Amino acid sequence: MCPDNELVQNPSAGSEYRRCRHQCQPSGGVALALALLTSVLILLSSANATSVVGSDGIAKRGPEALLQDEEIGSDLEPHRDPNDEHHDNMIYVGRHACGAHHSVKESVVRQAEGDGVNDSTDAKRRLSADVDNGIKYIFGTSFDETHRDIEEEDLHHERSGADITGDIADRAHGTKTREEVLKERRHGKVDADSGPKPFGYVDTHPLDGGVVPPKVVHVDPFFMDESPVTNKEFAKFVRATYYETEAEQFGWSFVLKSFLPKAEMLETADVDPEAEDWVAVDGAYWRAPEGPGTSYKYRENHPVVHVSHRDAAEYCTWKGKRLPGEREWEAAARAGHYGPSNRTLYAWGEDDSTEAAKRSANLWGEGNFPFENHAEDGWRGTSPVKTYPPNEFGFSDLTGNVWEWMRGGKHKERIVRGASYVDSLDGSFNHAATLGARSTLHGTTSTGNVGFRCVKSPQRRTEYHWVYHDEETHGQLGVEDQYGKKDMFPQKNWEDQFEVDEDEFEPVGEKRKKRKVVKPRTRKSNEL
Repeated sequence: MCPDNELVQNPSAGSEYRRCRHQCQPSGGVALALALLTSVLILLSSANATSVVGSDGIAKRGPEALLQDEEIGSDLEPHRDPNDEHHDNMIYVGRHACGAHHSVKESVVRQAEGDGVNDSTDAKRRLSADVDNGIKYIFGTSFDETHRDIEEEDLHHERSGADITGDIADRAHGTKTREEVLKERRHGKVDADSGPKPFGYVDTHPLDGGVVPPKVVHVDPFFMDESPVTNKEFAKFVRATYYETEAEQFGWSFVLKSFLPKAEMLETADVDPEAEDWVAVDGAYWRAPEGPGTSYKYRENHPVVHVSHRDAAEYCTWKGKRLPGEREWEAAARAGHYGPSNRTLYAWGEDDSTEAAKRSANLWGEGNFPFENHAEDGWRGTSPVKTYPPNEFGFSDLTGNVWEWMRGGKHKERIVRGASYVDSLDGSFNHAATLGARSTLHGTTSTGNVGFRCVKSPQRRTEYHWVYHDEETHGQLGVEDQYGKKDMFPQKNWEDQFEVDEDEFEPVGEKRKKRKVVKPRTRKSNEL
């Protein structure tokens, strides 16, 4: 001990202790003991038998302890801030800092940030991917009243149980893990009356075609176009890529019989056997919506029609986007009305009168379909996008005007959502134009009442994986840490752990090495 110590008061503890004025270093024995203790801790942290309790309260062992725990393990690349991502004419749908399932138009966010309005921007600030920033809501038909049996607690029930990352998040399954629930489904008894169902089968309501029964679903955040793709926008795509739609390749497309340029065409034209009001017209495609002699020129701001599912997907790919999943689409259409207490039948509420509908959507009206359309809403066919007021999130034409292609489904049963100008309010003819309106079409179908819009997933952090590397072909590997991330403890030569044991197919004495490559992001959303 240093002889030149001073007595110091400890005000927090109410006691005294001695401190060296010269800040002497510990003795050699103490330093050696500290060094040995540090070495032991390093060895224990890197050993396979190490058990670490992570920030989530779950014990992890071995390399998983370093990989999975953000406070102890190797640093992952941080998630990108979703508030820094903006896309023109697209609206973000996801959870915000205010705690609500909320969406804000991009222009509003940018204006608020530019004006320095901190109170509004803080409330509208998007949650990062570090937490659950997706949306839960009741998905399905609007006519089935069983949605009222779903409690609000189901919309906010978080995952729990032995397998946090894989558990199914609803009270119906309690604390069962995903594996236990799937085992019950696979090995449970099959209803002899209904029999097994094909993959992707859903029961639908006879009026609006919506999925029954309604159920709670979860979707990841996404950006979606404010309105359907217009003729003008699709024309830019065709001019840039010389794209030829499937209607042009086949030489015909479906046109509503009351829109035919000449009445005598009804005598010779073929009709759709499943929809006799639609006639196959030679030469009809997106530039000539009703056939030869018609043009889209005075309808440049109308939704593009006579496009197949493939045509829509090709356009979205060209724009760096994709088609929406139907759960994503319905989350945007319901615009925050997600629970059993505020879920509505139509986009404008519960009012099923023509007076209320004509101010909000382009539908057929009270006339007899398909020849009598009184145009109560001002239009007999398609209408320009954004003609009617947007919903609370800022999306236009999600009900009426044109059906919209969805991602997924089978080729013979591609999904369309939203109803169109030929549909009714109550389902007395065609489909009821509710928020749950849903139908299926063959993927090659092109008609005068089907269009589309695009979505885009927010950017996420870059992730990596390891592939075998041939140094003779690709060159010598650089030094990397054990997990391909920032190392926690600086150690020499731990890149040698990438050398695996000899394979039975490899020559004796040679070892295979791995290299880190960017992991392709195959998951666009949690829907598919």
